[in-house]
Amino acid sequence: MPKDEWIDVGSREELSQRELQPVTAKRLRLALSFRDGTFSAISGVCNHVGGPLGEGWLDGEYVTCPWHFWKFHCRTGKGEPGFEEDRVPSYPVKVENGRVLVDISAATPRTRKPHEPHPLARPIERAPGPIRVVGISTTVMHPEHARYSTSDALLETAVAHAKTRDCDAEIIYLRRLDFRHCEGYYSKSARACTWPCSITQMDSTDQLDRVYEAVVHWADVILVATPIRWGVASSLYFKMVERMNCIQNQETIANRQLLKNKAAAFIITGGQDNVQAVAGQMLGFFAEVGCQFPQFPYIAHSRGWSAEDMENNTRYVEQSKSLQEGAQALAERAIDMAKLLVAGTIGEVALVGGGRKGRQLDVKAQT
Repeated sequence: MPKDEWIDVGSREELSQRELQPVTAKRLRLALSFRDGTFSAISGVCNHVGGPLGEGWLDGEYVTCPWHFWKFHCRTGKGEPGFEEDRVPSYPVKVENGRVLVDISAATPRTRKPHEPHPLARPIERAPGPIRVVGISTTVMHPEHARYSTSDALLETAVAHAKTRDCDAEIIYLRRLDFRHCEGYYSKSARACTWPCSITQMDSTDQLDRVYEAVVHWADVILVATPIRWGVASSLYFKMVERMNCIQNQETIANRQLLKNKAAAFIITGGQDNVQAVAGQMLGFFAEVGCQFPQFPYIAHSRGWSAEDMENNTRYVEQSKSLQEGAQALAERAIDMAKLLVAGTIGEVALVGGGRKGRQLDVKAQT
């Protein structure tokens, strides 16, 4: 039986000022709580992805992880009701001569309840079949009274044309999905931003899983359509791509590329100019997550800064044969690129971090 090893972690007077805090005993990270005049200590490393329990908060008698809100009893280390098998180590604590001591030799075992992986976490394998095209509309409109949208109209033309090329094709209208904004888990820690997205794992009602399923597992071609709003893509576009940080984060942190052999192309329309800037952002983001682009990877329409007669703008797009043909040709180019990628005609390139050094982080929980 190991000998007791009581480690001084600080003064009672100082440590009793906070309900929960991180402390270190030798190199061991602990979450020290003070409740009803009594100190308790559990491991400071969450069972989920190693979040810092000592930086969380107490919910009743449960320490709540600040990353993804997993909970462990402040004295026993057991998970909350229904998850008792998820247990982090707990440690004896005593106070002597005004000092708080923790016996790091007497830890209870860490146990992990088996969790079914999220469906999105399955291996990424392209199923046999024709080229698959997903169109993503980022136009915001009243859900019950949708108006004519120039970007949607051209996207629908492109997707309809893809179907004539014997492709499987569908459109996702973001405005019809109920999904949360990115909540900045990456800002807490690189490891706090997970794949699938932390929100997707915690909230079964969040519907961005449909976008993740399409772009990661299903589609070979991603066609994104946006209006121009004050010189940039729509707010709904940015709401989506901020949540796609979980895809890019896998490359930065885990050296794992989720989007392979996928072609992306874009449709941009608006009453204001700034097409090149909008296209530049979209090209930059989708390049960052591993997409390839056909020649001339976007089509666009704008009548310029001073053209505020939007009725005429809408009428122009409705009646423009060249824009309709441009949308069809964009789909053609993207499909042809996807065929080369899927066939392996264009070889894969090893992922190299460059200025952003791709590196594996040790996420093993410390006991």
